Amino acid sequence: MATRGRPCKSDVTCDNKQKIIDTTIELIKTHGADYLTVRNVCQAAEVATGTFYHYYKNKDDLLMYFIRDISFDKCELQTPISDISGRICELYMNLIGRYMELGKDFMRNFYTTSNQALSAYMGVTDGQFAEGTVMERCERELLSARESGIIDKNADAHILSADICTIVKGCVFEWCLNDGEMEIKRVLGRIIGNYLSCYQL
Repeated sequence: MATRGRPCKSDVTCDNKQKIIDTTIELIKTHGADYLTVRNVCQAAEVATGTFYHYYKNKDDLLMYFIRDISFDKCELQTPISDISGRICELYMNLIGRYMELGKDFMRNFYTTSNQALSAYMGVTDGQFAEGTVMERCERELLSARESGIIDKNADAHILSADICTIVKGCVFEWCLNDGEMEIKRVLGRIIGNYLSCYQL
């Protein structure tokens, strides 16, 4: 059992932060996100609780790592703004692709209603999406499309972005239910395309 103490300072001999992340991935795959506690992570990673708190405030802060790992502020998109549906789909596939790399078991157990970190990330605070999130970037893309005359000038970009986030979450859950057999990019593109077609000029 790990004992309390200061985190290891040697990157060569001890990468405790990476150990915590790797252990968390395995625990989520094996037991689900609900199983995660600071104690369980520390025991499995064989690190002291003091070491854990050196890197993360709590369990939810640790889970946020898997969401904050990608910055959407400067994410380069290849799809032109004229194809706003395809551009938004490409944007979200950057996030989904990251989770898919971690495997079906991780994704299935990460996207749960009890994952408060995920809920906080994909939520709204004081009518705004958090800076740097995929929803905030999506809203900016929609505003650009509106200013370019691609979508209706009266369309509310914030509401559209919130709706698209809901669509994405639904597609992810469906992908998980189908054990990863669904072609999520194709389905997501079709649904977003159908939704935004109501607002395109």
